[in-house]
Order: sequence, then C-alpha cells, then structure tokens
Amino acid sequence: MSAPGEEAARGEPAGGTRVHRHPVARRGTAERVTVVVVTRNRRASLLRTLERLERLDDRVPIVVVDNASSDGTPEAVERAHPDVRLLRLESNAGAAGRNLGVEAAPTPYVAFSDDDSWWAPGELTTAADLLDAHPRVALLAARIHVGPDERLEEASSLMARSPLDPPAGMEGRGVLGFVSCGAVVRRSAFLDVGGFAAELAVGGEEDILALDLAAAGWALVYRDELVAYHHPAAERSHETRRRVIVRNALETAWLRRPLRVAARETVKALALGVRERTAREAVFELVRRAPRVARERRPLPRRVEAQRALLDTE
Repeated sequence: MSAPGEEAARGEPAGGTRVHRHPVARRGTAERVTVVVVTRNRRASLLRTLERLERLDDRVPIVVVDNASSDGTPEAVERAHPDVRLLRLESNAGAAGRNLGVEAAPTPYVAFSDDDSWWAPGELTTAADLLDAHPRVALLAARIHVGPDERLEEASSLMARSPLDPPAGMEGRGVLGFVSCGAVVRRSAFLDVGGFAAELAVGGEEDILALDLAAAGWALVYRDELVAYHHPAAERSHETRRRVIVRNALETAWLRRPLRVAARETVKALALGVRERTAREAVFELVRRAPRVARERRPLPRRVEAQRALLDTE
C-alpha cells in the first residue's frame, strides 16, 4: 500500500483503496487532449483540482472557464497556476461555459473535469488512444468514483449494464448519456452538434447532448477501465439541483422524444409533485418555457429513439 503522501504526489486520492494503474504516459497526449474545467465561486475546490490535474503524467493543457465568479477565483488561478489558460465570463453561462473551453482547446480531444473532480494518471492517454483507433466514437464515458470512500457513481453502474452494443471491434458498452466530469469528447463532433444547451444550466444537461451526438451518427461508449474521481462540494444546494434535473429531463423529452413519451414523463413529474415541491417547480418552469420548446422541438431519428426506448425498459 502506498503512503498517503506518495499517492498525493501521483495525483491519486489517499485512503488505501486500489487505484487503476497505467504505464507511464506515452509522448503525444498533450498534443491530443485538453482538460476543460468550468467553475463559479468555488476557489478553494478549484485550486485543489488544478493541483491534481497538473500532476498528471500526461501534462495536458488545461482551460478554466470562470462563470463570473465573485470570490476571487480568476485572480487565484492566475497566481497559483500561470500555465492554465483562463477564460473570464462576464455572466454565468452554466454548463454552456464548457463550449467556450472546447472552442479554445488546441487539441482534437477534450476531457471535462468539474472544479471538484479530476482524472486518474494515465487515463487521458488511454482515452486519446481509443479515440484515435475508433473514429466513429464521439465520446468516451469513464467510471467515476465519488467522495473519499470512492463509492461508484450510480450513473457509472447503469452505463456498465447498458444493453447497447459499442461499435464493431470495440470493447465497452454503448450509451446515450454520460456524466460530464467523467467524459472525453471528440472536439469536432461536440462543436458540430452545438455543445451544451445554454438554457439547461447545470444538472442533467448531458442527456440532450448525448442524444444529438447519436442522432448525428456518432457512437458514445462507456469504458470501465477509464477512471475519474469526483468529490462533490458540501455547499451545493440539493433542492435546486433536483429541480433543475427534473426540469431538464422533461425539457429533453419534449424536445427530442415522441409526444407520448414526453406526456408520460410529465404525468410522472406531476404525480411526484404532489409530495415533492421541487418537482412541482420543475413542471411550472417547463410550462414557462413551452413556447421556445415547441419552436425548437426536433424528434430523434427512429434508430436512436429505438435505442433510447430500450434504455427506458432497463
């Protein structure tokens, strides 16, 4: 077992748990992968994350998109991490701030981290090699370990059991969703479909992007051997996040799924709203957005809807 100090020197969490190992990163990863981090008023957490990311064997470029922080985050990044490219936004763009980071990335692939998450050493080299070898793949989803006890993220467990097949000749599971802090994307594919929707803020914003990538003919693959770590900040508002997640799930359904599916999901949310205030608020927000949603509705191709419907039965 490694000593805690030795683990920290490699950018790995302490605690004595087994960590997935890789050979020393091969040359060329820094020319292929950029890490994009979006943040807002989370200075201390972000600085810790950047320390871990800069210790990675890969030494990849890092772009931080600051969503109009008021706690001195940009100045702290410039002082402590001068090699990080910092993009300062004048207003909070939410998850769509990542789009600007991807546009600024000088590499063909982009790995996302939150300001409280990071990648295990060597993983970005593995991801770049996989994307090089499989040009039909637009996104790789990683196994995410959460918190000091490194429990498996629920979404990772679900993706590992996906009934969808990956492209021919590739291991893993096909997916139609992902968690941003454990995803590596092909930059060109991401930009071609428009990236993250500005209207969805943060919370379940990944779903419609995943569907749009699949609709454009790209594959998304979960690879269990890719590892990322996520230590969620304690100050997050769970009620606010829950409301946004429910609202975004409903909006995604109305924008991309058959009307019968969207109506069914709305009825479920209304039933949940009888006893959960956040669900009621989510439905009310969706109603206010209805005119825009109606204008922008674009149902999925049949093949993608059939895959999404299969996931509904799991």
